[in-house]
Amino acid sequence: MRHPLRGRTVLVTGGGGGIGRLMALGAARRGARVVIWDLSEAAGAAARDEIRAEGGNAESFSVDVSEREAVAAAAQRTGDVDVVINDAGVVTGQRLMDATEEGIERTFRVNALSLYWVTRAFLGGMIARHRGTVVTVASAAGMVGVARQTDYSASKFAAFGFAESLRAEMRKERTGVTSLVVCPYYIDTGMFEGVRTKCPPLLPILRPGRVAEKVLDAIESGRGQLVMPPFVRITPLARALPTRAFDWLVDALGINDSMDRFVGRANRAHGGRTP
Repeated sequence: MRHPLRGRTVLVTGGGGGIGRLMALGAARRGARVVIWDLSEAAGAAARDEIRAEGGNAESFSVDVSEREAVAAAAQRTGDVDVVINDAGVVTGQRLMDATEEGIERTFRVNALSLYWVTRAFLGGMIARHRGTVVTVASAAGMVGVARQTDYSASKFAAFGFAESLRAEMRKERTGVTSLVVCPYYIDTGMFEGVRTKCPPLLPILRPGRVAEKVLDAIESGRGQLVMPPFVRITPLARALPTRAFDWLVDALGINDSMDRFVGRANRAHGGRTP
């Protein structure tokens, strides 16, 4: 089921920066009306104005996607949406014993619970119109646990399960609505500043512009899953190995060392810098 973006309304949470901003710009260039939600009013407005300067149609709202009431109020102002891109996300990069309780809760509110509040706000209208797409930007860390990501990885496992279950539910009920889950490896947006890859040919640090375009292509082609780079797709097969062998493989690829030099940046809470 193809979903051309021209003439459709696309909502991007965390659309003021990172790949959220690039997806918003790309969707507008493909003829969509774009609505940007971002915690930072200034960042959202800057992305909106950038789209408008290119002749596109865009609006922006300051929204804390982790707050149900804020999402409901913003949804009323936004109106009908054809494509929801759940991109807002945060990361702490801390060891479990170093993480704060507030930080752990924040990670789950933004990376997992917000998916429910945002999607539910628009899903009813999509089902009534018998068309629409819900995009969940998860992570490769939602397919394999990574050291120093006990909160982040767990929240992205939840995001993966949410998107897959939603796909099954919409298909079973023949709603005409599709669910796309996106699982990229680290993206060079600054959110994961300092991360390293041991095997660049197999697990490269991804370019933001390329990721944004691939996601938009996946939406338009009606795909249900996008994993980047392709090597990450071996994860389900690798899980058939005994646990010790699986752990050896992950360590040999340097995945559990990738966060050793993590610096990150001062993430705008709920602002949408998703890896």
